[in-house]
Amino acid sequence: MRHWLDAPAGKHGFLTAEGKDYVFEDGTPVKFWGVNVANHRVFPEPEEAAEWVESLSRYGINAVRFHKFTWEATDGERSTELTSDHWRRLDGFSNQLRTAGIYYGWSHIYGHPVAAADSAGMVAYQEVRDLNYPWAHLNGSTSGLVNFAEDLQVLNIALTVNMLEHRNPVTGLRYADDPALAFVELQNEDDIFWSAILRALEQAPSYRKLLCAKFSDWLREKYGSADALEAAWGGQGIADGNSLESNTIFPNPDHGWFSGHYRRATAEGRPVPPHVSDRARFLFEEQLAYYRRAVAAIRKTGYLGVIIGSCWQAGSGITHYYNLYADYDTGPIDRHNYWGAGGGHRLHAGEFDNRSMLAEPGSGLLSTGLQQVADRPFQFSEWMALIPNEWTAEAAPLIAAYGMGLQGWDASFAFAMDFPRLTEGVDARGGIYNVSGPTHLPLYPALVAMIHRGDVTEAEVVSRRTISLQALDEGVLPFRETVVQDYDRKSISGLVDPSALLEGRVVVSFADSTGVYGERRFDRSADTIRSRTGQLTWRRSPGDGGSVTINTSGTQGVVGCYPAEEITLDDVTLRTDNPFSVVLVTSLDSVRGIRTAKRSLVTTIARARNRGMTYRQDSSILTNTGSPPALLEPVVVRLKLWRRGATVHVLHQDGRRTGTTIPEIDGAFLLDGRRHRTFYYEIVYGSTSDPESD
Repeated sequence: MRHWLDAPAGKHGFLTAEGKDYVFEDGTPVKFWGVNVANHRVFPEPEEAAEWVESLSRYGINAVRFHKFTWEATDGERSTELTSDHWRRLDGFSNQLRTAGIYYGWSHIYGHPVAAADSAGMVAYQEVRDLNYPWAHLNGSTSGLVNFAEDLQVLNIALTVNMLEHRNPVTGLRYADDPALAFVELQNEDDIFWSAILRALEQAPSYRKLLCAKFSDWLREKYGSADALEAAWGGQGIADGNSLESNTIFPNPDHGWFSGHYRRATAEGRPVPPHVSDRARFLFEEQLAYYRRAVAAIRKTGYLGVIIGSCWQAGSGITHYYNLYADYDTGPIDRHNYWGAGGGHRLHAGEFDNRSMLAEPGSGLLSTGLQQVADRPFQFSEWMALIPNEWTAEAAPLIAAYGMGLQGWDASFAFAMDFPRLTEGVDARGGIYNVSGPTHLPLYPALVAMIHRGDVTEAEVVSRRTISLQALDEGVLPFRETVVQDYDRKSISGLVDPSALLEGRVVVSFADSTGVYGERRFDRSADTIRSRTGQLTWRRSPGDGGSVTINTSGTQGVVGCYPAEEITLDDVTLRTDNPFSVVLVTSLDSVRGIRTAKRSLVTTIARARNRGMTYRQDSSILTNTGSPPALLEPVVVRLKLWRRGATVHVLHQDGRRTGTTIPEIDGAFLLDGRRHRTFYYEIVYGSTSDPESD
């Protein structure tokens, strides 16, 4: 798929946000179908970098998110400067990506570990240095506290600015001047409402004192006196021994605390108490001030690309929308979500979530789209259906068709690609985050073609929640909504049902008024939900499953659990007896659809397990993780083509022709995964020329 890339990256100028869409400076629209490359993998030697670029290009990946890569890239004495050797390797890798037409973005700060040279400008260096979390990677870092502490903000900003000012000797450009750098993210998975900040404040009394003093100053500015404050708060919200005079009123930056007050208030049909809404507003203003300070410093370098705030949520209710607005004020909206797996980040025996997202319309990863804001681009920069969930192959087609297509999302970065090749097992050497697994990466050629050609039409808005900052200040939302955050796995439910995401665009708007449009027209109990565009149809399946049909001019197929019956689409008819599978027929022409293209690709993927991998009978408990190699469930498809005269080639798993063709019998081709042992088949009309010449 490398010939689908628009090389070199940056040829159209910097990436910009034009309303709800990503476009380059010259007006060229773009969507990014990308992956995360993290940690030390961001710094490969030239030969390894070439291997990465070859693999990324071959699968049509046009962007990478460089993630959490500065932790160990400094010399340990200065936290705001990368070492020359790390720059050497990053410069070379960035240039190779740029040349191939692959854009990159920086998610470089996931907690910024402080170092000795930082101490002179810090409120309490040792307190930060000694911070200890359940998440060891955040120990001794600016995480949490940075959202209000200006001394720590200086460090995060200095690191970012120094990186942008670095001149890549290979390209001759400062990174601030390189349009292949598509976006800069201010911080990964952090915001002022995230409850981890409480752990930091317990261990860092100087910063707790600073936060209380700032909040007390804010309250004095608003109310003028302690008596006026007490009257406004109705005698609530001030702990014994705390007072305005002593600067000890605590704003309690914990999304769980705010969510609890929101749930009680909505259940009783009233606003949250004034002491709660004041705390939320103060914390929001601190967050906003930090982001604006960082954006101003980045823009001062001359960088013209996209800037993103963060990608984290902030509980339910008013804090959720304050946090969303802070990201909205900064730039595009970026969010994370995961589905499946059990506890932890490693594959292990035990209980896990083995539900299919297709069983409940709009559930799981797709529900993240309920945070899309109407006039901002939306990107999904970390997501994955995690093993040992058996239905992981459903995830990428759902994100591509419903997210990038119907909802009009602008960028996707699956997490994470740890190896520049397919992995031998379903896991990434024990890790459950595996873009290179056999039920994920092999789907990319079909999905890349579908996305870049624009097969799935963006839908009209069918539901809009409009929110005003004034209403948030008053502690009111015009609707009930609950955000559940089970560590990395998140879900949203409320007045607007997630099933609406299968029908048309669902958005949030920030305006001077509040209200909800289209909240009651969606029925999650329906057996069929058809998109307003007519191209996507979700159907409930017997038992605990569901299926989706994709029917566009360029891509047609089925995803999920469906009855063993013929499925007739515009240009193809399919039948498979597999209880679950993904079967996609995709034109390999950048303009022409299946009906007129010289070549189309058939992709067939079902379930996969490591050899020796076993589940309890009800499939809710993994009893043995097994070991490589992965064993793939064969997909058997009887394929009829509307167009006559085709030759169907069996391909190797890397896309090369095997020399075997499939005969047409009674007007159909039998694609038999038991015999052919492949993901891919190629439909060819006329000449069998070099694919890249088409």
